[in-house]
Amino acid sequence: MRQTWRWFGPKDMVSIDDVRQAGATGIVTALHHVPTGQVWSLEQIKKRKAEIATMRDGGPSTLTWDVVESLPVSEDIKKQKGAWRDHITAYKASMRNLAAAGVEVICYNFMPVLDWTRTDLAYRLPSGATCMRFDLTDFAAFDLHILKRPGVEADYDDALRAAAAERFAKMDDAARDALARNIVFGLPGAAENFSLADVRRHLAEYDQISADQLRAHLVDFITEVAPVAQELGLRLCCHPDDPPVPLLGLPRVMSTEADYTALMQAVDLPANGITLCTGSLGARPDNDLPGMMDRLGDRVQFLHLRNVKRESDRVFGSFHEAEHLGGDTDMVAVIAAALREETRRKAAGRVDASIPFRPDHGQDILDDLKRQAQPGYPSIGRLKGLAELRGVIAALSHG
Repeated sequence: MRQTWRWFGPKDMVSIDDVRQAGATGIVTALHHVPTGQVWSLEQIKKRKAEIATMRDGGPSTLTWDVVESLPVSEDIKKQKGAWRDHITAYKASMRNLAAAGVEVICYNFMPVLDWTRTDLAYRLPSGATCMRFDLTDFAAFDLHILKRPGVEADYDDALRAAAAERFAKMDDAARDALARNIVFGLPGAAENFSLADVRRHLAEYDQISADQLRAHLVDFITEVAPVAQELGLRLCCHPDDPPVPLLGLPRVMSTEADYTALMQAVDLPANGITLCTGSLGARPDNDLPGMMDRLGDRVQFLHLRNVKRESDRVFGSFHEAEHLGGDTDMVAVIAAALREETRRKAAGRVDASIPFRPDHGQDILDDLKRQAQPGYPSIGRLKGLAELRGVIAALSHG
């Protein structure tokens, strides 16, 4: 298993030197400054590769750009409106430039409007560490009383509506603004940053798009780009919804094993692959992560290894980011399944036998609490997670 690390570019407070010292061998990054729908030029891709390859003193880092996360899919493509055909053309051009630069794995998602969603970016744990959290009552308070989405009352039961009203009443203006920022105004890696007005506009357009229609749009997109990826030797891998449930009345189509199976069958090409995120999928109690790795492993091209602690048994409930070996997902069983898949690939002579993974997210601990790095992406918390995961891999691979 290839150890990688997400890096947000030269402005990231965790430097390439830090990543090298953490022991990762590959980088997961994107050209976050390029607007969604525009072509990633070969020149810009090569510039990012050079930044990855160079330490502060000018010496070689030995790190390589292993995975793109993400080459964003525009809202126009998801809705099949506006300039969506032009955006698909640009997507293919970006893929060709990435292939020309030797980058082979492209992670993307098909979440409408909002990317990964949290209500609290610094939830304090009993240990004193902080982590990201999705609190269902806070989310309902935002939906009901800040966004004031039409028809919102039907999405929450009486008890949750009452709890949300009480929670909202106790918030001062600063707390309400912080909640809205956390949910709407953009998190690290999000393809686009929206205002409340932007969200309301997109929600109105999605009001006419069912889950079945959005799924059909995803299949249309993959039907266009997967053959190009296959020709170029690229591997596309779709990230699951995060959280893996409908939010704000929006359809979600990549939340379960059945969703992934349907997509793989709809466009049955090796280039049409999966990002198996144990944190996103693990927020639902009905997702069997070790089983998914066993059953879908042939198409798993990228692993996000993180853990969440569910705070209820509900499919749609609160959760927070746990230690990598401390949440509700059996991480040892997931890694064991991944190693079995790698053994099968090596026996088959596959060029993608080594599956890249990264320690996804992490709790802020020790000096992380002072650094104010990207939410969810602290240096020491991820280093701890990588060390734990590396230990599991070493133990399972021993002798």
